[in-house]
Amino acid sequence: MVNRILSLVGWLGTAMVFVAVAIRFGFPAKEQYAYYLAWGGLVCVLAYTLGQWREIAKVFSRRQTRYGTLAATSVLVVLGILVAINYIGKFQNKRWDLTANKQFSLSDQSRNVLAKLDSPLQVQVFAQEPEFNRYQDKLKEYEYASKKVTTEYIDPDKKPTVAKQMAIQQYGTIVFSYKGRTERVTTDNEQDITNGVIKVVSGQQRKIYFTTGHGEKDTTSADRDGYNAIAGALGRENYTVEKLVLAQQSAVPDDASVVIVAGPRTDFFATEIDALKKYLDKNGKLLLELDPPDKADSAPLTGLIALAHDWGVQIGNNVVVDVSGMGRLIGTDASVPVAATYPAHPITARFTLMTAYPLAREASPIAGGVNGHTAQVFVESSARSWAETDIKELLATGKVSLDEAKGDKKGPVAIASAVSASAAPAAPPKPGEPDAPKPETRVAVIGDSDFAANSTLGVPGNRDLLMNTVGWLSQQDNLISSRPKEADDRRITLTATQQANVTWLSLLVIPGFVFGTGVYTWWRRRG
Repeated sequence: MVNRILSLVGWLGTAMVFVAVAIRFGFPAKEQYAYYLAWGGLVCVLAYTLGQWREIAKVFSRRQTRYGTLAATSVLVVLGILVAINYIGKFQNKRWDLTANKQFSLSDQSRNVLAKLDSPLQVQVFAQEPEFNRYQDKLKEYEYASKKVTTEYIDPDKKPTVAKQMAIQQYGTIVFSYKGRTERVTTDNEQDITNGVIKVVSGQQRKIYFTTGHGEKDTTSADRDGYNAIAGALGRENYTVEKLVLAQQSAVPDDASVVIVAGPRTDFFATEIDALKKYLDKNGKLLLELDPPDKADSAPLTGLIALAHDWGVQIGNNVVVDVSGMGRLIGTDASVPVAATYPAHPITARFTLMTAYPLAREASPIAGGVNGHTAQVFVESSARSWAETDIKELLATGKVSLDEAKGDKKGPVAIASAVSASAAPAAPPKPGEPDAPKPETRVAVIGDSDFAANSTLGVPGNRDLLMNTVGWLSQQDNLISSRPKEADDRRITLTATQQANVTWLSLLVIPGFVFGTGVYTWWRRRG
C-alpha cells in the first residue's frame, strides 16, 4: 500500500515538473504558477526517492549499474563544465591582442571618448554584404567598450530606400547618430572612426587661432618647419584652424577656443600683449611655444616672456642639451633633448610615448607662483641634461659642457609647464542639458615649437603631446590620450638569391630529407 502511494507521489511530482516547464516557456504571464508547481514537483520526487531508498541501493550494488552511473556522472560533469564555460563567456568577455602594435585593440583616445557617452550612439554601416566582416572586426571593439553603442549593417543594394534617405553616395559609408546629430566617414580606419564619434558627440567645431605676423610657424606650409600636418590633425578632431593677426584686429575673437603662439621670431607689440591679457581675463586658453634665440645677438621676446612670468612660468635664456644618449635612438645629437617619462599632469596622464624637442629652452614653474598662479611641469628633460647659458658657444661650435658656476642649470630641466585659474561660477545649465566644464583660464608654455613641425612629427609622441595640450586647454579631457597608431609594416623583403634558396629548400631539400628518412627507416625494418 505504501509503495503504491509513493509511486503515485513520484508520478505526480514528475507531471508537476513537466507542467511547470510548459507554463514557463508557453505562458510567460503565468510564470508565478510555474514556480510553485516546480517546487511542489521536486518535493514529490524527493519524497518518492527517500521512500524507495532500499530498492535504489540494491540497483546500485550491481557492477554494471556502478559503471553505468560513473559514465553517466562523467558525461553530466563534462556537460556542466561546458554549460558553465558558455554562461561565463556570455557575460564575461575577454580578448587578447597579440599584434606588436595592438592594431586590433582600441586606443586610449577611443576608449576615453566612448566612456563619456551619456546617450545611445547608433552606428550604421552602408556596404555590400560580403564586406560586412571588414567593418565588424573593428566596430565590435566599440560595442565591447561601451554598451551605449549599437551597430547596424545595411546593404544599399538590398535596402535602397534607407540608403537614399541617408543620402549615401558610396559604399563603405559609416553614419554616426547621436542626440539628433549625424556625422559620417568613408574609411574603416580607427582614427577616422573615432574622429567621427568625436565630431558627432561634441556637436560643434572649436576654433584654434594661430597668431601670425612675427615669424610664427605657418599652418598652411608643407615645408620641414611648417605646421600643416598638425593643423590637419587638429581638423580631424573637430577643430577649425585659422590665422590671427593681432596687430590688425587688436583683440582675440570671441569664438576662440584656444590661441597658439607657435615659435615667434620677434616679440609682440604692447597692444598685442594687452589683447592676449584681456582674452585670458575672459577665461581664455593660451599656448605659448617660445624657441630659444637662433642667433647669439637675437632680440629677446621680452613681452611674451613677461606674459609667461605673470602666469607663473619662467622662460630661461638658455638651451637645453641632453647627453644621455637617448637622442641617438632617433638619430639626433645632444641639442635635441628627449623625454620618455613625464611628471604627473592631466596632459601627460598615462602618456608613455617618447617626445623630442629640437633646440629647446627652459620653461619652468616659478617657486611660490606669481599673482596666485602656480604652474606645474608636464615635460622635463633627462637627469643627464642641463640648461646651457653659453648660447653663443653652442651655436658657433656645438661644443658645450656643464658649468654651474656660469649659470648652467643641472637637469632634469622643465621644458613645458601649464597653469589654470578658476573663474566665477557660470550660469547653471538648462534642464536636460549636460553639465558643462567649469570655466577656467588655462595657459601652457613650451620652450620649443619645432617639436610639432612637419619634420619632427615622426617622433612617436610629438603629435600626441601637442594634441593633448590643446585638448587640455580646450577642457576636452576625453581627447587627452594616446591616439591610434598605424599597423607596422612587417613584410619580409627578399633578394632574388634568397627567393631562389627558399624555393629550392621547400621543393627539394625538405621533401628529399623526409623521403630519405622514410627509405632509411624501411630499410632498417626490412633487414
